[in-house]
Amino acid sequence: MIVTPKWLYDRLGEVIVLDARFDLFDEKKGKQAYHAEHLPGALFIDMAEEMADKRIQGAGRHPLPSPKDMAQMFAKKGISKDSKVVIYDDQNGGIAAARAWWMLEFLGNNNAAILDGGIQAWKNSGYPTTDEVKPPDEARFDPHVKEDWLVTAEQVKNKLGSAVLVDSRSRERYQGEQEPLDPKAGHIPGALNFPWGGVLRQDGNWKTAEELVQHFAALPRDREVIVYCGSGISACPNVLALKRAGFKQVTLYAGSWSDWSSRSGYPVETGHPSQ
Repeated sequence: MIVTPKWLYDRLGEVIVLDARFDLFDEKKGKQAYHAEHLPGALFIDMAEEMADKRIQGAGRHPLPSPKDMAQMFAKKGISKDSKVVIYDDQNGGIAAARAWWMLEFLGNNNAAILDGGIQAWKNSGYPTTDEVKPPDEARFDPHVKEDWLVTAEQVKNKLGSAVLVDSRSRERYQGEQEPLDPKAGHIPGALNFPWGGVLRQDGNWKTAEELVQHFAALPRDREVIVYCGSGISACPNVLALKRAGFKQVTLYAGSWSDWSSRSGYPVETGHPSQ
């Protein structure tokens, strides 16, 4: 799930590399950075245009594309269900990279990984970058969708009190002290706050599986864990981290708070974390 720059450097040409750099407040910034420099052979994957389908109404700020559309998008990048793929971005932990990882896993590709430390770790290791862009050869992607990796708002509402909810946003947004993006402030009732950055060490690299077991020690392992964030992006590092820590029943609420807070009659809590 997580690979080092050296691991990737030794396998360039054997794996497909995706550049997922993205800025929530400047959606063109990632693509501009990619065209300036990227890892050799890397293809750009656009968070706003390819990993979300904004034509879909009532599913949050970054609606998840249909499985068919996701598979077609990856196929155009030369990726099949069996392709080995490494994804990076320029944020420690890689929230956009984790979204791409989650999408591939959801479609049945179990060979995707994230580059630890992203492009900065790659450059710090002394490995080359380029501005050369080579168009890929299109592949065939026959998805095998993991339905149990995804839940809707209605399913979350029906599972309140039975499933464990993990809110991946900052403490301030979780507590309802501030809400810069969505209609209401607060969190889904009963949710526990595990900001996504907590899966990282102080140097920005990923915690080990053993460290993640300790990080999530307060969560029961015999119940479904539903993970959400603002719009289904920064929840993905927590999904990956929970999987690394050995949790078996982990699902993503892709619509997340931007979907929940826009729905009439859906309950909201504010206040300090209960954990």
